[in-house]
Amino acid sequence: MRLIRDLYQRHRDVVRAYASMTSGSAGRLVLSLVYFISVANSLSIGDFGLFATASAAGIMISRALAFGFMSPLYRIATVKPRLVGTYTAGFLAAALLSLPLILLLCFAIYATVFAGDMAGLAFAGFMAAEIVCWRGLEVVVIVLNGLGRFGRAALLVILGTGIRTLAAVAFATLTAASLPVWAGFYLAANAVALALAVLVFYPRVRLRWRLGLYLRRWVDSISVAGAEILFYVQSEFDKIAVLAIGGPEVSGLYAIIMRLADLTALPVRSFNTLLVQRIMRSPATIAAWRTRLAIEGAVAAVSLAAIAAMAVYLHVLPGGLGHNVAAASPYLMLVLLVPSFRNLVEYHSELLYATGNTVRRVVNLAIAGVTKVSLLALLLVLSLAPGFWAPWLNGVYAAVYALSFALTYRVLARGVTQRVI
Repeated sequence: MRLIRDLYQRHRDVVRAYASMTSGSAGRLVLSLVYFISVANSLSIGDFGLFATASAAGIMISRALAFGFMSPLYRIATVKPRLVGTYTAGFLAAALLSLPLILLLCFAIYATVFAGDMAGLAFAGFMAAEIVCWRGLEVVVIVLNGLGRFGRAALLVILGTGIRTLAAVAFATLTAASLPVWAGFYLAANAVALALAVLVFYPRVRLRWRLGLYLRRWVDSISVAGAEILFYVQSEFDKIAVLAIGGPEVSGLYAIIMRLADLTALPVRSFNTLLVQRIMRSPATIAAWRTRLAIEGAVAAVSLAAIAAMAVYLHVLPGGLGHNVAAASPYLMLVLLVPSFRNLVEYHSELLYATGNTVRRVVNLAIAGVTKVSLLALLLVLSLAPGFWAPWLNGVYAAVYALSFALTYRVLARGVTQRVI
């Protein structure tokens, strides 16, 4: 007991910050589960696959918003909060400049993947919701976390997720639920969440224009944007590949399985946020191999425990999360290692960001993304039967993790001595 008490006293601020953030994650987990159940069981499995894939595309494209300028904004909020107003002005200008590229990317993805299965207006609604509204809310959360206002950031995430959940529940009550109707509900909910974030939660700052400061951060911004896009390509592009190869039905089944796996990442991301801030202030934090492996083991254990608990629940009560989820529940036991490997790859990406290795982060994520999509495509070409590809997903993500581990720690082995601001 004394050892525990001494550890708490030494790391009291970190423990309290993590408690604030995980309280937000716990609330978000519950709301996300209700949201998922409502949407997954209101749409057909095929339509849910189309929605999940469109949402994944929006998440990937949203990382091009402002060309990554939320990275300098976060660093400044963490180290020099008096300049938040100046960097907010830079972010808004960069966001406007990035819109033509975003529109081009949206058109290209719709034409190549969705044109034959989804109405253009519905696709546009999903893109606007993800790229402008939800990504805008995330930027507010990023700034609040940088300023150390973890409780307010957690509250905003809960409220934003709650608004989307209310929209999903309302949608589930409709007798004529369809994908275009859901697109309208989804866009409206995300727009309300963004308005709440900007008007109520964003710190009161005076916008000041300082072009010289922005240009100095240009390389960092572009490399972070590239890394973010590549991270979400390797994280989300699998859904697009499954839709392109297997069609909406297989895509829907895969999306349900992976959405359940995604829920395990919420507590890990809270931990990542705190660790990134600590490393930015003290790079030697993860210098020892014992510390590195202990963190990796903890991330893997938490992820495995979460997905195993969900798999056991669905094994006992297959219909416990709705009839469409019940169709995917037999395969959840076959993918128990996937969340651990996915969350560890995300952790590696955060390590490189925290240590200032943003360009190397881009390269690593590109390699991981190509490897993952190639192996997944090979699985689906061999067979579209879930009983075949589901257990092999563990091998796909294990290969991606092994590559990420080797590439990340090869960079860190050179020594992390710089203080990143």
